[in-house]
Amino acid sequence: MTNDTTTPDLSRRKLLAGIGAVGVASAGAGLGTSAYFSDTEELTNNSLTAGTLDLKLDYKSTYMGGPGRLEAVQAMGYPDAEDLGDGRYLLDQAPSTADMQDWEDLVQGEEFDFCSPEADEFLVNGDEMPIFSLEDIKPGDTGEVTISIHICDNPAFLQLSGAITENGENEQNDPELEAEGEDTDGIGELADAIEVCVWYDEDCDNVYEPTGTGQNQELEVALVSDVSGSMDGSIGDLQTAANGFVDNLAAPDEAAAISFNSSASLDQELTTNYQAVKDAINLYNDGGGTDIAAGISVGEDELLNGTNATVGASKVMILLSDGNSSETAAENAAQAAKDAGIRIFTIALGSANTSLLEDIATSPDDAFVAPDPADLDTVYAEIAQVVLAGEQEIVCGTMSEVFSQLSEGMLLDGNRQEEGVQPYPGATTQCIGFEWELPFEAGNEIQSDSVAFDITVAAEQSRNNGSPFATGEQ
Repeated sequence: MTNDTTTPDLSRRKLLAGIGAVGVASAGAGLGTSAYFSDTEELTNNSLTAGTLDLKLDYKSTYMGGPGRLEAVQAMGYPDAEDLGDGRYLLDQAPSTADMQDWEDLVQGEEFDFCSPEADEFLVNGDEMPIFSLEDIKPGDTGEVTISIHICDNPAFLQLSGAITENGENEQNDPELEAEGEDTDGIGELADAIEVCVWYDEDCDNVYEPTGTGQNQELEVALVSDVSGSMDGSIGDLQTAANGFVDNLAAPDEAAAISFNSSASLDQELTTNYQAVKDAINLYNDGGGTDIAAGISVGEDELLNGTNATVGASKVMILLSDGNSSETAAENAAQAAKDAGIRIFTIALGSANTSLLEDIATSPDDAFVAPDPADLDTVYAEIAQVVLAGEQEIVCGTMSEVFSQLSEGMLLDGNRQEEGVQPYPGATTQCIGFEWELPFEAGNEIQSDSVAFDITVAAEQSRNNGSPFATGEQ
């Protein structure tokens, strides 16, 4: 994987815009002297500069290898490994942070500029390095890596590929020989025994969550939106993104629109008339202060006591704010809603109080950050994926089966809410999860076997590219 961040100056042209009209004046009959008027205008310093495409990765890897093995894990090349409890170990993470939650906050937040030159020393940026280098794995062991993908500058199609580079039989002891019978091909059985799953990890939390909140029951969602004066310039992006979320709903799921500034307003009660919800959102104007608690309280009341509220439905609130508010009031209102069974997602836009909105959310994984208004589309789409469909599988099966498919390269979908494979937006971060498990049922035939594999992520510009990766080049 290579990176070229140069921006060559392709052309500089000086354009002659025009020469003024010419007039002739005669000093007298028969005299040939004359004067010419002239005028010159120039459009100068024109230039064309090539854009850039930069792909950067970071990751967090864990290993479930049984309790009491910290020293053994550290000895396998992970001197900074941490015991997370219950036999699970944090192997490594880049960039390094205090703990796993800090890493999740970092990759989804705005405090760290992953596209800056200074970030290169912390990230997987053209480096070849192992994520897993484990010995003495046993049936029941699992490992997982969350790969955080950063597209800098231009939108791009992404391709995930991989290969098994070693599938060794190694030494065959008596139990293995007895289990294998007449196995003399020298190829190990570990790749056929290990189960692998790769998925879009929407919340970057190292956990595959295939079932959405509203998967098996009716969903009722309250879109609670900050329309205070500080939202000036962001209302249009909010409306577009919220409308996109509503477009993913289907009956019997219901939605309601609530707005808040110095007070809160129920703009559209729960309904399956999704156009009515979008119409209400499209009437928003900015103005006034920020009372987050009021917005939460109106949203809670509508979800629990609204005319169309349904007992037993899955209750979700999506709260967006770009400002600050009384922390005590907001936290108390949020706790009351959560105690009533409402799952709260929060979106911290721009200069919002990120810490407060994380406290308001049902869990840190339900707290999202949109550094700029243009990021709202992506954030609402990620929440929609979690709420409506759960996290989407990319490929699952035995390690042999998965890498057989990855060997051809698989296009990754940058927006799972739209049909077809979409490019990843420029200046965006999304996560891919990769988990392996050696089932308890694995027999003696895998003893001493070893397997090695590579994972590759490649980026290719999306603009003017109708057939991404058509040539097979990366």
